[in-house]
Amino acid sequence: MSRAINRYRADLRDIRFLLFEQFRLQDLLGRGPFADWSRGDAEMVVEECHKWACRVLGPLNGTADAQGPRLEDGKVRTPEGFPEAWRSLYAAGWRSIHVAEEYGGQSGPYTLQCVGEEMIAGANAAFGMYPGITHGAAEVIAKHGTPEQRAIFCEKMFTGVYSGTMCLTEPQAGSDVGANNTRATPVGDGKYLIKGAKIFISGGDHDLTENVIHLVLARTEDAPSGTRGLSLFIVPRDRLDGSGPNDVTVAGIERKMGMTASVTCALNFGDDDACIGELLGAKERSGIVQMFRLMNFARIAVGIQGLAIASSAFLNALDYAKERKQGSNIRRWKDPDAPRVAIIEHADVRRMLLDMKSRVEGVRALMIKLTIHADNVAVATDPDSAAYHQGQLDLLVPLLKAYGTEQSFDVCATALQVFGGAGYLKDHPVEQYCRDAKIFSIYEGTNHIQALDLVGRKLGARGGANFQAFARDVGKFVAEHREHPTLREPVARLEQASKALSGAVMQLFAWSQSGAMDRVSLAANRFLEMMAETTVGWLLLEGAVLAERARAELPAEHVDRAFYEGRIFSAHYYAHNVLPAVALKAELLVGPDTSALDISEGAFATR
Repeated sequence: MSRAINRYRADLRDIRFLLFEQFRLQDLLGRGPFADWSRGDAEMVVEECHKWACRVLGPLNGTADAQGPRLEDGKVRTPEGFPEAWRSLYAAGWRSIHVAEEYGGQSGPYTLQCVGEEMIAGANAAFGMYPGITHGAAEVIAKHGTPEQRAIFCEKMFTGVYSGTMCLTEPQAGSDVGANNTRATPVGDGKYLIKGAKIFISGGDHDLTENVIHLVLARTEDAPSGTRGLSLFIVPRDRLDGSGPNDVTVAGIERKMGMTASVTCALNFGDDDACIGELLGAKERSGIVQMFRLMNFARIAVGIQGLAIASSAFLNALDYAKERKQGSNIRRWKDPDAPRVAIIEHADVRRMLLDMKSRVEGVRALMIKLTIHADNVAVATDPDSAAYHQGQLDLLVPLLKAYGTEQSFDVCATALQVFGGAGYLKDHPVEQYCRDAKIFSIYEGTNHIQALDLVGRKLGARGGANFQAFARDVGKFVAEHREHPTLREPVARLEQASKALSGAVMQLFAWSQSGAMDRVSLAANRFLEMMAETTVGWLLLEGAVLAERARAELPAEHVDRAFYEGRIFSAHYYAHNVLPAVALKAELLVGPDTSALDISEGAFATR
């Protein structure tokens, strides 16, 4: 079975439901920075970006995975078809939807940009890494660069002439960014000599663009230790004056479990003491603040990657389950002459399919809820509204990144299980999805770092006002639908989960105030799961209320009745099978067990 075909699957009907029925993107169009956008424009983007992803990126996914990048004479060559796909991407404009017009963009909603990112990542996640990192690096220069730097770099990066990277990680300093040792020595005229080594650099070198613009965290000689002493430098791979390479060398490319077509490099800066960079902006020691902007958007992008691959894995498994005949219906299991049936008729396969469906739809709702908050910040005309939406955006980022990526790997594994032995073969795409998905919970800040960010920074922000607003939003929905004729019991389960979540917040604050930070750290992952599950349960039920109303207004033969029915069952399944665990996790969170803290190192294993 050929791999050079499109295996990507997308649920455009669900995307349109979330955009225009549940979260009503059209209410923001025609306002503020989106004044030139209409619902028709948004619908066109969804339709055409999907067609492009299927036609251009989908067929490359398997072949590029098998081929991978290669290092030739110190230069990285990407898999066949990637340079052409890069040019096609930027010609089509799918990476410039949310880019300001001054940089060659379309000044469109962030929500639409992220829907496009789901399609790009779902069709070919490895390819999507190259423009994704570039976009993030360009955003940092646009936000923090000097006027001259913005003029030199931004439009070329946003339009695909240059690409970009972020160079944080060093051999001795992974998540501990403050341990970075790369040095920057001033040489006059705002330039610095850069010397050091970076590892795990996505897109660190390739043949897709004229130049690669590295954003490098480094420390000047008189800078204090830790993150407060870090500055961010713009370091082109090739000198902008055309005089040749800038002493940035590829020390090697990593051989990875998945995402193999996305090159990950080890880079050396200044082997010959000739690597020149310039300070981003006008102030030293602002590097970590500047980089956080890139990391925040990168974490959203990783959550979207997880959603994209999980969605395609589920839809591929659904197609297979409808076609693959195996065994008879359980009702006739004693009849040797019973006809063989498609495996979708088997109860446990149906359970797996509905489990995947509810999780994918829930994470997509979480993603669009988050991006709609971002677009509301952009159109807000009063500070209170902007603060509310920004606060909710900040809360949801670690949920999307951590929960979305954990669900991605689990959904891909479940999809492979639906395929059975066939799924373990490279003839089908789910084995690649499984390999690709694992990195999402690791890079751009491991999921435990996301959990620590949530409990250590996000919950207490603005004196806890952001979480209080979140809890009020959930409570308002519960109060309005507590007596819903068909969703009463699922809403009651949401209410129980919400109460358990609020109780857990109080316990975390109590531990924090008493100095028991090890207990906070121990409980952080569990709390993030609780909050994400409560959020997803709420958004699925909100969608189910709308689906109930819409279905009731349709004639019996209307094709959308089945879609709305599916939405309702997703909410029921999640409420009955996932939400009840929130209260149990809250009980475990406040419980007395500290075994993981108390066990000695030697007791883990004796050999």
